Amino acid sequence: MIFNQTIPTKGNLINLKQQIILAKQGHDLLEKKRNIIMKELVDLIDQAKSVQDRILKIFNRAYESLQLANLDLGIENVEEYANGVLEYDNLKIRFRSIMGVEVPEIYKEEQKIDIPYEIYRTDAALDQAYIYFKTVLELIIEASMIENKVYKLAHEVKKTKKRVSALENIVIPQLQSSIKFIQDTLEEFEREEFFKLKKLKR
Repeated sequence: MIFNQTIPTKGNLINLKQQIILAKQGHDLLEKKRNIIMKELVDLIDQAKSVQDRILKIFNRAYESLQLANLDLGIENVEEYANGVLEYDNLKIRFRSIMGVEVPEIYKEEQKIDIPYEIYRTDAALDQAYIYFKTVLELIIEASMIENKVYKLAHEVKKTKKRVSALENIVIPQLQSSIKFIQDTLEEFEREEFFKLKKLKR
């Protein structure tokens, strides 16, 4: 944006006044955008903490159940059952816009956790370990999505902060300075014209 201080005309003054109105409106909108994103970030950080706590608790239960299964069935048998577990593919990602920032979200159809091996040959500890580890896997994916959202939104906050700062410290002050310069110059011209007219009348 170029502010013309060398040509103090009424046309330029009107143009600059319109520009400063737009700059202030833009500043207010960016401030609102930053506040909304910051609120979203705080919510996401709370969510992340909750998910991390759940991951740690369920991980501990999963390992306890796995250790019991290893004792009851033998490590080799448990490994054989583990090799028969299919890869996790019940994951879909969509994107949601938060103040123009596209962030990823997981969505999946609610499905019952089915044991992928013959349960009459195993015991409850292995079944429980499988369910816990499957739950942990889903929570880890959820945590990674939250982390990705936080990264994207934090980056947007940084960009928005720079824009707000540029408007506050550079654009608006320059516009105000240019407006003052033109107003002062036009007033000086008017005074000169007034004195010239007085002289002519005399």
